[in-house]
Parts: sequence; structure tokens; C-alpha cells
Amino acid sequence: MSSFASLDSLRLRLLAGTLVWIMVSIIAAGWGLGSLFQRHITTQFQGELKIQLDQLTAALTIDAAGKPSVPSPLSDPRFDKPYSRLYWQIDQIVDGGGVAIAGLLRSRSLWDVVLKAPAPVLAEEGKHVFIINGPDGHPLSVLERIVHPAEESAPVLRLMIAADQRLMAEPIERFTRMLVLALGVLGAGLMLAAIVQVLIGLRPLGQLRHQLGAVRDGSARRIEGHFPTEVQPLVDDFNGVLSINAEIVNRARVQAGNLAHSVKTPLAILANAAEREDTPLARLITEQVITAQRQVDYHLARARAAAAVQASGLRTPVRPPLEALVRVMSRLYAGRGLAVELGGISNDLAFRGEEQDLQEMLGNLLDNACKWAASRVEVNVASEGANLVFIVDDDGKGLSVSKREDVFRRGVRVDEQAAGSGLGLAIVRDLALLYGGDVHAESSPAGGLRVVLLLPSA
Repeated sequence: MSSFASLDSLRLRLLAGTLVWIMVSIIAAGWGLGSLFQRHITTQFQGELKIQLDQLTAALTIDAAGKPSVPSPLSDPRFDKPYSRLYWQIDQIVDGGGVAIAGLLRSRSLWDVVLKAPAPVLAEEGKHVFIINGPDGHPLSVLERIVHPAEESAPVLRLMIAADQRLMAEPIERFTRMLVLALGVLGAGLMLAAIVQVLIGLRPLGQLRHQLGAVRDGSARRIEGHFPTEVQPLVDDFNGVLSINAEIVNRARVQAGNLAHSVKTPLAILANAAEREDTPLARLITEQVITAQRQVDYHLARARAAAAVQASGLRTPVRPPLEALVRVMSRLYAGRGLAVELGGISNDLAFRGEEQDLQEMLGNLLDNACKWAASRVEVNVASEGANLVFIVDDDGKGLSVSKREDVFRRGVRVDEQAAGSGLGLAIVRDLALLYGGDVHAESSPAGGLRVVLLLPSA
């Protein structure tokens, strides 16, 4: 599974946090800028209406008969263009607030339409804003002013400036589209930059992971490479642990060798002394010395494997030691005309462990197969996932199902008349389990016994 798909991924956490923050910031910025622009356009729109209303008021003329007129055109040419979305109209009202004559005077832009405004409202400074439908059915924002001419014969007038709300909405829509596009491009750029930043920033961790895999697989003894200052102390500490671990393993090997030497030397002296005499006591001593030597070899092999399992970076190619063991067994059992064959093995196959332990396990398996084979022993190795599968077949008598598990128990001998101490296959199982593998026996296609050994691959 990809690291992006895991909720525990550091890369996913960093990206999610950064992208969420970018999105929230972009949305907040868009809302804020849009609101500011809308407020600006609304204020400007209303300010223009007030300016137009002031111009209309200034252009209004009352003749001697009290008749109102607007002799000079207003500055905005849209008042002269029919249905231009900008209009003015003057109504005559009565003192009670009712409309006496609607559309007493009006701009050419209204053509033959009279705006139907509600009853006039006397607001502060004589101005009032309301919304009505325009000539084309779209809403108009209207700013009105009640004017009381100084002439006694002049009627009370309501001056109105009306503008289509689309004049305010369209700039806001255009700005909103441009803002969305700009913020979308900005957001995409920021997201891309965040992704690149996270990928580049976490690349040393990927390099560290690769180096750790190399140490685990045995292709490297320590973590190599230059890392950022935040990661380098961790790398140094880990390399220190690897060095200490390797030192412990080496010390364990030395101690195991010293122990073997200190124990085997007295046993060899006892064996040599017993061989000089042919008495029941001497024969008993010889048998017990051989048993003790095998026990020492057994426990030393376990101790060495336990130390090797704790070490990192172990890698043993499979083909060379296996070819050497096949040659040894072929010479050892040459008198019986036994054929020991090795199947096709890839040079890339490697065991994650000590070479001596691999030789110990395969040597015991081959020796046991050669003891019971009639004429032929075959060895094959394959890779299955993270494991190596060693298969040893012989064409001997085989074993019954009930006895196949017993042969891997320490000290158990299926045939008491055959030479051996019953420790060989037990050592194989103990070593395999220490390395996280296993071993079992089954029927062989050759007619005898097949032993399958599973070990971790490097």
C-alpha cells in the first residue's frame, strides 16, 4: 500500500494540513475580497446616483408661471439614449404626499414609459432610496428628493434618478469570475508548491529507509550518506547501535570459540586416554565423550545463531556453500555409489544469516539424507516471498507420518542401530526457528523422505 494511502503517513499528514490551510486561506481571501469589492461598487453606485440627482436638481428651472422644466441636458449621455438603464423622472405631488402628475418631466431614455414609484417619503435631507421595476422588467435602484420651489405658484416636485441594478451587479460578477480564476490559479500553484516541498523535504527519510533496507538485507553494514541536520543525529546514533551490536556478536563468537576450546580439549584428552585401553570403563568413557562433544557442538551452534540473529547486515550467498557440501558428501559416500545432485540455483539467492549456521543446517540435512538414501540425493533451492525454501530429497525407505516429527526432537533416533546421537536434525530445527524459519519432513517424489527447510532471504 502506498504511503499516501495510510492514515499514519507523515507525508499524508503534512500534505493534508498544508492543503487544508491553503484552501481555507483561499476561500477566506476570496470571500473577503469579494465582499470588499461589492461594498465598493455599491457605494460608488449610490454615490453616482446622488451626483446625478444633484445635477438634476441644479438643472431644474421654474418659469414665471410656475411651470418646471429641465432646459439643459445632464452630463451623462445615457439619459438621451432609449432604455439605456439610466433614467430620471420628475413627478408633481400634493402637499399630503400623494402623486398629482406622474412623469411630469422625464428623460428621453424612458421613451414613453412612466416609472411607477410608491408614494413619496420625506426622509432626512429630503432623500429616499427604493427599488422598482424598470421599463424592461429589471429592478431599478431609485434615489428620490422632494423639492419645494421658492416660487409660490410652483408645485411640490419629486425628483428621481433611477439606475438598473445590473449596472452594479455586472461589474461584481465580472470581478467575481476573475477573482475565482486568479485564486484558483494561486491555490493550484500553492498546492503544487506544497506537494513539491513535502516530497523534497521528506526525501531524506526515503533515503534513510532505503539505507535501513540495505542494512537489513545485508548489502550494507551501516547507514551511509549525508542527511539533514535534523536527521543526522538519528543516523549517527543508529550507526552507533549497529557498531555496538556487531561488537557484541563478535565478542559472543570469540567467547563461544574459547568455550569450545576449553571444553573440547579435556574431552579430547579423555578420549585419547580411553582409546588406549579396551575395558568396559574405557568404552563407556569414549561413548560419553562423543555424546558430550555433540552436546557442546549443539549448544554452541544455538548460541552462535542467537547472536547472529541479533546482528544486522548479515548476508550469505547460498550457492557456494551448498556446492561445497555436495562435493564433500559425494566424496564421503562415494563407496556406496551415491549420487548427490544439486538442482539449478540462482546466484542471486542469499541467506540472511551466518554462513557457518547455513553450513551447519544444510550439512546435517544432506548427511541425514545420504545415510538413508538408496542411490540418489537431490537438493533444490527456491525463493518464495521473503523466504528461501531448501528441499532435500532421497530415494530411501522414508518415514511413516507418525515418525516424521520425532526426528526433529533432540536426542531422538528413529533407528537405534544407525550411527549418530539424534542431535543433527534437532540442531537444524533449533537454528531454523532462531532465524524465524522452520523445517518439516514429508514424502518425497523419489520414494524416500523429503525435508523442507525455510529460512529468511537477504
